[in-house]
Amino acid sequence: MSYTPRHSKPSRAKRRAASVAALAGLSVSLFAAPAHAQQANPLAQLSSASSAGSLDAFAAQATAAFEQLAAQQDRAARDAAWNTRNTLIQQANGLGAINPELPAQAKAAVDRAVETFFPGLIAQRTPKPAPAPAAQTPARAAQAPASAAPAFDYGPCPKDAKACIDIDGRRSWLQRDGKMYYQAATIGPGKPGYETPRGTFYVNRKVKDEISYEFNNAPMPYATYFTNNGIAFHEGDPAYLSHGCIRMHRGDAQRYFNDLQIGDKVFIY
Repeated sequence: MSYTPRHSKPSRAKRRAASVAALAGLSVSLFAAPAHAQQANPLAQLSSASSAGSLDAFAAQATAAFEQLAAQQDRAARDAAWNTRNTLIQQANGLGAINPELPAQAKAAVDRAVETFFPGLIAQRTPKPAPAPAAQTPARAAQAPASAAPAFDYGPCPKDAKACIDIDGRRSWLQRDGKMYYQAATIGPGKPGYETPRGTFYVNRKVKDEISYEFNNAPMPYATYFTNNGIAFHEGDPAYLSHGCIRMHRGDAQRYFNDLQIGDKVFIY
């Protein structure tokens, strides 16, 4: 599937105007003050709303909250933003009562708002993988068991991600509690002009016998979508680069399709 990267960001003034406009129709603000961030519940007024309206309201209030915190520009604001982000991620699960696909979309909206007003905060606060052991001296290497395998390279993939993708290394794996338990043989990411997006995403849809209407009904078996514009893991020859999706051998695509569930985090770097 296609993906058109958007590298430019709107000015801070435009972001502020957009957040205010999105909140114009809401009767209750998400936060009265940053100190109440963890007690706020943006879902209280959404139970009877439509799916689209609920997601828009949730995203708008999250954006307004992070914009308010960003204005302080101090360590306390970053701490409050991190706590707010974690609270909203948990509260987003409640949107599943309206539409099962909303929690994943709401979580993605929250992380986008965090990156807009606090760039790098998520990567900074997410636990890093343990460093690789120090290189052994020749004498110690000689004493090491011949069967010792090198430590697995997790890169910057956070421990709470279920699927990790290393685009430059052409590799991907599934992990549980920060430990890799299944690695795809190889992958075929997006080609130049259709690059696979990098960042944090969440599984939002799965279609076993999918086809691409955009590209002449090309088959996309075991499609596991993790963006809202058609980017997915799916079966395909990984020797050829894609239009943004992650192509995998059939067995790997089946494993990802079976193991990944709606809302699971996908991290791409």
